[in-house]
Amino acid sequence: MKPTPPPTDDPTNTPDVVGATDADESLDTLAFTEAEFEAADVEAQKVEREPDIKIDGIVAIVGRPNVGKSTLFNRLIEERKAIVDDQPGVTRDRNYGLGTWNGRMFSLIDTGGYIPESSDVFDAAIREQVEIALAEADVIIFVVDVMEGLTPFDQELLSIIRKGQHGNVLVAANKADNYKRELLAAEFYALGLQEVFAISAMSGSGTGELLDRMVDLLPGHPVAVFEPGIPKLAIVGRPNVGKSSFVNALLGRNNNIVTPIAGTTRDSIATRYNAFGLDFYLVDTAGLRRKARVKDNVEFYSTLRTLRAIEECDVALLMLDGQQGIEAQDLSILSTLQRLRKGIVILVNKWDLVEKTATIDREYRKRVDERIAPLSHIPILFVSATEKTRLIKALQMAQTVYADKRRTVPTHKLNKIMLPLIVQTPPASQRGRLVRIKFVSQAKDAPSPTFLFFCNEPRLVQENYKRFLENKIRENFGFDGWPINIYFKEK
Repeated sequence: MKPTPPPTDDPTNTPDVVGATDADESLDTLAFTEAEFEAADVEAQKVEREPDIKIDGIVAIVGRPNVGKSTLFNRLIEERKAIVDDQPGVTRDRNYGLGTWNGRMFSLIDTGGYIPESSDVFDAAIREQVEIALAEADVIIFVVDVMEGLTPFDQELLSIIRKGQHGNVLVAANKADNYKRELLAAEFYALGLQEVFAISAMSGSGTGELLDRMVDLLPGHPVAVFEPGIPKLAIVGRPNVGKSSFVNALLGRNNNIVTPIAGTTRDSIATRYNAFGLDFYLVDTAGLRRKARVKDNVEFYSTLRTLRAIEECDVALLMLDGQQGIEAQDLSILSTLQRLRKGIVILVNKWDLVEKTATIDREYRKRVDERIAPLSHIPILFVSATEKTRLIKALQMAQTVYADKRRTVPTHKLNKIMLPLIVQTPPASQRGRLVRIKFVSQAKDAPSPTFLFFCNEPRLVQENYKRFLENKIRENFGFDGWPINIYFKEK
């Protein structure tokens, strides 16, 4: 369902709201003394906010065809994202999602059904992608079918898992929809794995115990030693959009490279860049390069490495191919960046290859804005990695976005601008009850710009009015490239 459009600045267009002429909601009644400002501002900083979001690990779901992997995937991410069908092999494309359990966030990969030694070209591609998932994941959920019992395919897949020396493997004995079927799960202890969970992905039975054990095995967010105050940038995007060319153009001069700092134990490194008045860490450059063993599965491997890079960064440079425009995978990466509350700059690369007209910049920017709506606040820059055009400008833009994360609007200035706008266009009344916003403050040290609005009825404020307030904050104070969080607290 599409959200209701935000209110206009004309209160006469908004029925069931309190107009600016209401006697008890005039600007005079909203005046604060300096002491009241200070007291309310202190109270705003005490409001419990969501912590900085970090992905604690990557989980891969593997198994032979038609054992219920996609159904389990949908259950664990609480969305119907993967296609579910009785026909084996429906999951050709990879599905990725974010899930949370007991306060821990994980990235979940739904792989296709593994068929050993099949001559089918799709099966060969799926086998290769499963092997990549096994190499990259922190935890493997090995799905089997209690109705069909232990099969030679299950045993062969397990032998492949063991070749990779992966220690964190959980057996999910699926389709255990009743007590008798739960007893059938005992057969799978013959695989030699200590932990077998009888579950029903369809009903959710047993998945809680599986998730409890799974999050216990997640490694948590790895800590790298970074010098405080220096931004961590990640260049992310689809394969072959020019990420490596961009990195090589930046790091091509040896005197710009300082000693690499180890990040995670899985290739993630950060390279210190210090030149042209810029100083930052470039996160996970090695992980973003194509590896020879990936062959035709560059997209799959790139997505896994992108997740690692996003974990570490403060600001992400999302690179597009100027000739192809913005595509579905770009939007998927953008959605992940938003959910993890990262700063974003969009770079349209290969601009030297795009046919130029007098209005091409404006028209292209409009097309991108339409695809990413309502995220039109994200800065967009046209660059060419091969021609080294606007590369330093891209880094300067990223540093500007990073600076906004740390910027705090003075409370007095924030209220002086926002309160008259709120009086002019107040929230809609609900069941005859009026919402009166009395005070605004910005929370300090939040993962992304966060604003607290104190009012009499926080629960009655609708989502479209939050969007209205967000737009007004952006119009007056900027914060381009960042998701803005808005909370309401009773006062």
